[in-house]
Amino acid sequence: MPRYPNHLTNEGPTNPFPGIKVLERKLGHVIPHRLGSNEGLDMPHRALREHFGDALAEHVYCYGDAEALGVRQRLSKQQGIALETLLVDAGADSLSALALRTTCEPGETVVSTAGTYPTFGYFAKGQGCLVVEPRYHEAPGVLAPDLEALAAAAHEENARLVYLANPDNPSGHLHSDSAILKLRDALPDTCWLLLDEAYGDFRDDAGSEFAAKALPGVIRLRTFSKAHGLAGLRIGYAIADPDVLAMMMKVRIHYAVSTFTQAAAEVVLDHPEEVHQHVADVKARREQLAGHFRALGADVLPSAELAEQIHRELLEAGRLIARPAKPVD
Repeated sequence: MPRYPNHLTNEGPTNPFPGIKVLERKLGHVIPHRLGSNEGLDMPHRALREHFGDALAEHVYCYGDAEALGVRQRLSKQQGIALETLLVDAGADSLSALALRTTCEPGETVVSTAGTYPTFGYFAKGQGCLVVEPRYHEAPGVLAPDLEALAAAAHEENARLVYLANPDNPSGHLHSDSAILKLRDALPDTCWLLLDEAYGDFRDDAGSEFAAKALPGVIRLRTFSKAHGLAGLRIGYAIADPDVLAMMMKVRIHYAVSTFTQAAAEVVLDHPEEVHQHVADVKARREQLAGHFRALGADVLPSAELAEQIHRELLEAGRLIARPAKPVD
């Protein structure tokens, strides 16, 4: 089993501000008077009410539920994920940084694919880690993270953590569940696997039994930014063994997810038919776009130089698209 940094293996640190909702659940009764939270409960919020309405204004007065129980309960019920294996935070990016703070000390090595989602490397370097980046596996019709190369680098560099986006961002390649388990088995026992599943909702087998599991030595990340359309509100969740989540809570921002964000996520989760329709629409547009390019005779990725030119021209026309920081040759 991978280990935690030494400074987290004692009883502390302990969150000094767990929040009233958490305290109420521990005490088993409602706390009627919020005397110790230092919240601006008498702020009239006239401008806010006029602009957004009273319903929104009511969400801004008080600190939210630090454990986001309502969101976790809905996720648990809909996806069959054990409640105690869920942790909600301010998006998959925040969870990625949180996972690094929980598992890595400055000076340790982490491994990810060169050209994959660049924010992981950004956070890892901010944590003081050395980032080792094997290249993508390239073959006719295939551009994918090289799982064997990731495992080999983890052994060679005595890595503390391996990052893998599945489906990959930006290549879109999806590794099978068995390949993920094989990768986990191939890693050193002391190495964590950080599995970024931000686009997992678009898998044809989304919601499978495997997708709901907490895997030993693995921290799985999901987001509400894509299929649920809540990118601006910043919310996502991790799936991991309860002892892993307990460690993550030691270094997590107390109230990372706002009351309004939690309420909005609960509403969206209460209407899964909207999410399912959105996912279906995205898949349909993806196939239409792929068909359009095939009809034009496109069967290869453009060169880095052409991609840079297209990216610049689109920006000048007021259109922002994602461009990999390390395009393949």
